[in-house]
Amino acid sequence: MGKKLTFAPLVAATYFMVAGGPYGLEELVREAGYGGGIAILLITPLFWSLPSALVVGELASALPEEGGYYVWVRRALGPFWGFQEAWLSLCASVFDMAIYPTLFVLYLGRLWPAAASDNAAVAVGVGVVILCAAMNLRGSRAVGRASEWLVLALLGPFVALCALAWLGPGPAPAATGGRNDLVAGLLVAMWNFMGWDNASTVAGEVERPQRTYPLAVFATLVLVVLTYLLPIVAASRSGLPAETWTTGAWVDAGRVLGGRPLAVAVVVGGMVCGLGMMDALVMSYSRLPLVMAQEGYLPRALARQLPGSGAPWVAIVVLSLLWSLALGLGFERLIELDVILYGLALLLQFGALVALRVREPGLPRPFRVPGGLPVATLLGAGPAALLCLALVRERQACAGQVHAVVLGVSLTLLGPLLYAAATWYRRRASG
Repeated sequence: MGKKLTFAPLVAATYFMVAGGPYGLEELVREAGYGGGIAILLITPLFWSLPSALVVGELASALPEEGGYYVWVRRALGPFWGFQEAWLSLCASVFDMAIYPTLFVLYLGRLWPAAASDNAAVAVGVGVVILCAAMNLRGSRAVGRASEWLVLALLGPFVALCALAWLGPGPAPAATGGRNDLVAGLLVAMWNFMGWDNASTVAGEVERPQRTYPLAVFATLVLVVLTYLLPIVAASRSGLPAETWTTGAWVDAGRVLGGRPLAVAVVVGGMVCGLGMMDALVMSYSRLPLVMAQEGYLPRALARQLPGSGAPWVAIVVLSLLWSLALGLGFERLIELDVILYGLALLLQFGALVALRVREPGLPRPFRVPGGLPVATLLGAGPAALLCLALVRERQACAGQVHAVVLGVSLTLLGPLLYAAATWYRRRASG
């Protein structure tokens, strides 16, 4: 295996696993307006992101092993729940990973409209999946270094947008407007603020993980909040009505504030966003089948790694095929399914934090969530409440359709059956 991930590449990769810049916030502005969107962006990190970041900070430093959150839950709650954690995360990845090629295509369509047509969009999306899979075959270090450059390319247009909004004359600010659907806006914000645990799956490939993980997670949290808030505040000065914001509206804001050159730069940034997030998350998700195959729950072929880079090439190829199958789903439905499945997996991680505090109080924890067991126990209350709110909102919004909740629950209930099959396979293979 090559050199390990250091602090800066880990921050860059984690940034793409969580955020990928302000792209994806457009629906938040439409649903909640500028003022409501800014308020949601201030509140959501406190009740959704910060608890997750604290859990990752403690458990990643205490158990810095390849497989990350799967290893935490398995050790704390047993192999059954560890398998459910991995199953829910991989299910979420099918819908999550279809979002980023979709985002790439939506922005490419601003420069080349033909690319956004149905058949072309799927073809371009598959191309993005193949490209990111190929980039990941070079190993985690290469992905981290690429993420550093992609972050700079991604955020450059927004630095210019913010500067022009505040330093230039600019038009009068638009009314807050929007649909005043704060819960729908909250759902969008939850998706934009989730994924803090994703970098944990490559812990075996990080230099000094006990120290690097907590620092990287909290540095990324500050970076995410700033790169969400400042562009939204700047966009509120563009004069664009909030209710007209849809995916791609950052291009319109760039055109108003900086003309065609800035609009084109924002389009390119949107493509970089989709590519960078896909690239970083291929690295994260591919380590789950690698570790599970090494433990015998999945076919041994999934544990095959390339010499030199250590990339689990079979797992990357198999997952890339699965991710390509979800490319035809709509953007909003992908977000709903992703949030539901990811949220359930996240609750198991909070359970693991508490269980390890009780069962292994002497476990070395270079970083510890302050406040003792009571705070650790209550840490999951905010994310659980937001998840329940999202589930209620989805049921109300999808009358007459197949609910994302129904599909999410069905996939969740399939987990125990697959665990039974995987356990049988493991015993048969080892016997």
